[in-house]
Amino acid sequence: MRLFTLVLVALLGVIQYPLWLGKGGWLRVWDLDRQLSVQNRTNEKLVSRNSALEGEVYDLKQATIAIEERARYELGMMRSDEIFVQVSEPTQASRPVSPVRPAPAAAGVPQAGVTTVSAVPASPVQSAR
Repeated sequence: MRLFTLVLVALLGVIQYPLWLGKGGWLRVWDLDRQLSVQNRTNEKLVSRNSALEGEVYDLKQATIAIEERARYELGMMRSDEIFVQVSEPTQASRPVSPVRPAPAAAGVPQAGVTTVSAVPASPVQSAR
């Protein structure tokens, strides 16, 4: 009886091997099912993108409003009879800043990297010579 049970278990194992690990086994089916679901999600995204692009192409072919909108926002174009006005809100960083004055030079010794410019305009007689 023990030998008969051992033979039946061995036959059961031989029959089960192709079912689980063979070419068309369950593990392969589960892997293909997972790949199929990933591909279906990718296809749904692409279909929605293609339909959006299709609508945009239709608008560009049929309506001049879409072309005008793209020209305005993407290329910064405007009609010849329009005036462009840009309004910006003042911010804290845009306050006028007082100029920084360099420290006075010591008794006629020029400082390194500092250029002295005279603020007195030249007289017309001097500039004519």
